[in-house]
Amino acid sequence: MVETDKKRDTIIEGAIKRFIHFGINKTTMNEIAEDLSVSKPSLYYYFPDKNSLVLGVIEKIFDDYFKLVEQVQHADPPLEECMIGFIEIRHRFFQKYYMMHLSGNTPDPSLNSDILKERFMKMKSRNVQLHADIFQKSMDKGEIASADANKTAELYIDSLTGITSLCIMHGNKELFPSKKEMKDILDKQLSLSAIFIKGLK
Repeated sequence: MVETDKKRDTIIEGAIKRFIHFGINKTTMNEIAEDLSVSKPSLYYYFPDKNSLVLGVIEKIFDDYFKLVEQVQHADPPLEECMIGFIEIRHRFFQKYYMMHLSGNTPDPSLNSDILKERFMKMKSRNVQLHADIFQKSMDKGEIASADANKTAELYIDSLTGITSLCIMHGNKELFPSKKEMKDILDKQLSLSAIFIKGLK
């Protein structure tokens, strides 16, 4: 069982490397098998099709993201520091996985399956809930004014996402954002967060 899990993890890591470099749309199962020097039957044993492999990759990425975010949460820093930590983690993941084009419109059916869409919605809900818990805790402490924690979290996350989308729209959508564009995204998200939290006090 441990060996099976290890093999599955190895395939996921190999897929991530190729997805990051070439994008999901331009990657085939055969190429992943060749990269890892595994037989196609072996690959298909763990992942019957590309959709299931993409799902495994997405779950791995989000698991890693939430582990880091929850470490910041458990440290229980002040609200401003906590949100800065979240934004910096979010930004690192965005930089690392941007070429996979996990968000936005894509012609790849592997990213448009109902199962994957459902999984994305669950991950989004989990992220909103995590932020809502942080806001609620700060409200309970009297650090910020009382409000609907869930609506506050949704507005906060949507605002950060909007900054990313606008920065990409103003750049070249087909190429990886430049270092300056990446820095602009981070700086604007940090500025927005500071203004947003100040407005809650």
